[in-house]
Amino acid sequence: MSLIDFKNVTKSYDNKNLVISDLSLSINKGEFVTILGPSGCGKTTLLKMVNKMIGFERGSIRVQDKDIDEWDTIKLRRSIGYVIQQVGLLPHLTIEKNITFVLDITGNHDIDKKKRAEELITLVGIPKEYLSRYPRSLSGGQRQRIGVARALAADPEIILMDEPFGAVDEIARTVLQDEIIAIHRKLKKTILFVTHDIQEALKLGTKVVLINEGKIAQAGTREELVFEPNSDFVKEFFGLKGFQAILDKDAMTNYYEKILNNEVTIESLYDKLRE
Repeated sequence: MSLIDFKNVTKSYDNKNLVISDLSLSINKGEFVTILGPSGCGKTTLLKMVNKMIGFERGSIRVQDKDIDEWDTIKLRRSIGYVIQQVGLLPHLTIEKNITFVLDITGNHDIDKKKRAEELITLVGIPKEYLSRYPRSLSGGQRQRIGVARALAADPEIILMDEPFGAVDEIARTVLQDEIIAIHRKLKKTILFVTHDIQEALKLGTKVVLINEGKIAQAGTREELVFEPNSDFVKEFFGLKGFQAILDKDAMTNYYEKILNNEVTIESLYDKLRE
């Protein structure tokens, strides 16, 4: 079931700087879609169109089978979880109040907020006793986890993540990646995740979308983009780093049967990178 549909969408700034060009993309319910590409390719613009933070000139976008122009902007944004690199936790509120902030502003009185905060802080791997603390007492990685918990508070169907782990160290980043994979598997949310990191995109995405100059260069599984590139650009973009990411994460599942049936060989996969 398609949850988000872009159809022939075009976006420019000042009516001359084309950022998104006649782009079409369908995102199914429950997919973890990673969006990557060169700097300035339009990936963050694409993400922000989903919650109407950025408009567009031509084409159409449908969210939950409803044209985006028919959505009340505030209602749409409150129905979508949003996590950014700079988490934006409110320093004067406790961690508990930060997590349940969306529930407070929507006037949702049917949910036990304390219980919800306890469930979510446990889900993101932080002890419950942290609920009474303030953001200043947390590390960067912990603040990002709380940002994820806050995005999940209202139980949204869609979560947008704009390079959320880019500002933390490599160890914390790996832990956060593992956490979001576990959360996705458990909750089956539809996630759109913008990143500039090839290994992160291939590790996280059930669908990987590579954008170049405002257009989709290729979209598919991690194996398809690395082993079956449809252009020189895709092949050169992923290169050896993409191949190593696939091997490192044992993500060659789709190719095991082909290898066993002698339909493809390990050597031929290497050759694809050497061509």
